[in-house]
Amino acid sequence: MKRYVKGQSGYRDYHKKKELFKILTGAVLIIIQLIFREFVDSASLKNTLTVMAILSVLPVANIAAPLLASFRYRSLSPILEEKASAYEEKGILLYDLIISSREQLLPMDVVLVMPDEIYAYCTAVKADSDKAELYIKQMLSQHKLEYSVKVMFEENAFLKRLSSLKSNEKNEDNGRSDQTVALLKSLSM
Repeated sequence: MKRYVKGQSGYRDYHKKKELFKILTGAVLIIIQLIFREFVDSASLKNTLTVMAILSVLPVANIAAPLLASFRYRSLSPILEEKASAYEEKGILLYDLIISSREQLLPMDVVLVMPDEIYAYCTAVKADSDKAELYIKQMLSQHKLEYSVKVMFEENAFLKRLSSLKSNEKNEDNGRSDQTVALLKSLSM
């Protein structure tokens, strides 16, 4: 299986498969512990195996919770990736991010990071763009990064906005864009 990193197209599907494998492995190990419990005669060893099985559930549940929350979101289509990649000279493009705030889950298919602006295409139909923009601005401002953030829910409007932007000058940002990209990746599941 090809490895993907956060921000790369195809990451969501890869991440789902990897996390599902971890969950299944954990479930098998828990079942093995419970089966071994039946073959042991010592009461203290039975209790130890039971406690081990119960404690093994916690890490598996920690892996399963974000997976269940993001399971319905697939990686972006190759057609959208091709359309968006035409704007790579405008800034840094990130794909397949899922940013979670306390109020909503934001599947950002494409994010363009420029020296002072961030444009994101989100596929969540029930998400509130004002809350999403405010959340991202707050997270960035906590790291002393001031950006104008625009979250869009229509693909055509997003691509039209990207086409109207001027090309990014690499000298303008002094590494701010790289720091912002790292922060957006860390916010993503």
